[in-house]
Amino acid sequence: MDNEGGQVEAEFGLISDWSELTHECLTNVLARLTLRDRWTGPMLVCKSWLHASKDSSLFSTLDLEPHFDTPTDSAHWWTPEFERKIDAMLRSATDWSGGSLTEIRVRHCSDRSLSLVADRCLNLEVLSIRSCPNVTDASMARVAFRCLKLREVDISYCYEISHESLVLLGRNCPNLKILKRNLMNWLDPSQHIGIVPNEYLNACPQDGDSEAAAIGKTMPHLEHLELRFSKLSAKGLALICDGCLNLEYLDLSGYANLTSRDIVNATSNLKNLKKVEKPNFYIPRSVFHTERYGHWRLYDDRFQTDAFRI
Repeated sequence: MDNEGGQVEAEFGLISDWSELTHECLTNVLARLTLRDRWTGPMLVCKSWLHASKDSSLFSTLDLEPHFDTPTDSAHWWTPEFERKIDAMLRSATDWSGGSLTEIRVRHCSDRSLSLVADRCLNLEVLSIRSCPNVTDASMARVAFRCLKLREVDISYCYEISHESLVLLGRNCPNLKILKRNLMNWLDPSQHIGIVPNEYLNACPQDGDSEAAAIGKTMPHLEHLELRFSKLSAKGLALICDGCLNLEYLDLSGYANLTSRDIVNATSNLKNLKKVEKPNFYIPRSVFHTERYGHWRLYDDRFQTDAFRI
């Protein structure tokens, strides 16, 4: 095997220098690699491979979720340094896509990169930006006014996004069918302590009913809604169910302010509803004042739990 001339000697003769592959062939090969492999290998080979690695056809989607697929978060993910790296990746993908990005699934980005996405990616259909402490209503407003084709939005654990963004998304994105607005487990935050900054845990949104009103009044075509550990009341749930009659899936896991009767009454008019995730967990006495419910007998109705450890 002789590589001096950039050629590889194989059993049946010589294979031409890979750097001489046409741009179309290179992009075809690179499209078969994982995102990690494309970003850590081919870009470093030579100029032609670097150019091919930035081809817009390779950036119709940016999905970093598999890289966050671990049992627990890492404290490093919540640092400014990590956020800057995610911002850099998102900005690069946005630039290289030439406006062709239709799906983005990242975490820990900020307004800096999301504002660029809003300006460049007008065909965006899926936006998942979970756990982004520095994404605010400012960049979400730009997204709502410019990315009008959105059909799925996940803003779970983004505590600087308020009901005002939900109103704008609902009014401007008529194709929106999937919304995920989950909060961290504020009833038992032990799984987050030492990983998520304490000041962020304490900033958990309290205006559950305001968000419910925004959803119910502006998102009539929703089919899938996740609101785990939200702080809305029975009134807020009723607003959602009255306004989102096409709901097929509703996740109410972690609710502490709803009884099973509240859920049944609110969802009774949802003819297309196929599944409701109801609260089903043990909550220590210390979390609530017993006088709020009168006596402990109400717990079985409130949380639909078969056995309690009291």
